[in-house]
Amino acid sequence: MQNHTIGSLIWLRLMRFTNQSNQLSNDFLKRFDLTTAQFDVLVQIQTYQPLTQSELADKVIVTQGGISRMLARLEKEGYIVRKQDWKTKMISLTNKAEIILEEAMPAQLGFQTSFFEEVLTREEEKTLYKLMTRIHKHSLKKELPPE
Repeated sequence: MQNHTIGSLIWLRLMRFTNQSNQLSNDFLKRFDLTTAQFDVLVQIQTYQPLTQSELADKVIVTQGGISRMLARLEKEGYIVRKQDWKTKMISLTNKAEIILEEAMPAQLGFQTSFFEEVLTREEEKTLYKLMTRIHKHSLKKELPPE
């Protein structure tokens, strides 16, 4: 591993943690009959409702095709409604989804928080958050190098 820079090792560790966290979250959210992606979509809808499918797609880590399939399933299961507003369909949560999120949200946040609180001091958590925020902001401005 001597050819790897510390930056590449950090990136690999972040990817491994993200994958592990997502797998554990999927298992954890089964009790609510949700996947991590569905939970994310429902939380985004709850936060920004009503919103369009393209607005939602910009806020989640799901492809446009994936979001269409997921919304169809969530609608079929009674979690969302899509109402025509002139030329645009607006997406909102149903009462069923609000009730599920009322229970799932604190449980999932507690589960995810435990990854950090169990091994880091409060000061380390603040430092990690500050560093990750700086890296994320930089990544938003990053352009691909020329081919």
